Amino acid sequence: MAEGVKVEIVSPEVLVLSAEARSVIVPGTEGYLTVMGNHAPLMAVLKPGFVTVTDTGGAIASYFVGGGFADISDAGVTILAEEAKPATEFGRTEIEARISAAQQALSDAGEVDDRGTAQNDLDTWKNLLLESATLSGNVH
Repeated sequence: MAEGVKVEIVSPEVLVLSAEARSVIVPGTEGYLTVMGNHAPLMAVLKPGFVTVTDTGGAIASYFVGGGFADISDAGVTILAEEAKPATEFGRTEIEARISAAQQALSDAGEVDDRGTAQNDLDTWKNLLLESATLSGNVH
């Protein structure tokens, strides 16, 4: 079994998590990736999504991140998020509000590039709503 990995989730306001974990699943823009002990160094851009942390005892906790970067190195994984909080503090109502805002932005977008960006944002939030339903009771 791989060694543990140090994980830190940092938002502009606060250090959300600093712990030793068995594994960390990170929402990269190119897809989710799992970080375990002895992972190769990597820098990944994050999309809004949920970071899933399995601690050394096997307990699982989820954290919402609103984009940012993940720096994976010998020291562990540091997530520098634009926004971060425990998934229990980021519920369905908040996701639905962001879907509504994204739908309005899509309606207001005039240029083709702006419409593409707005559609991508809307799709991201809709997918996040579906994903939140699969979290075992962590998002309400």
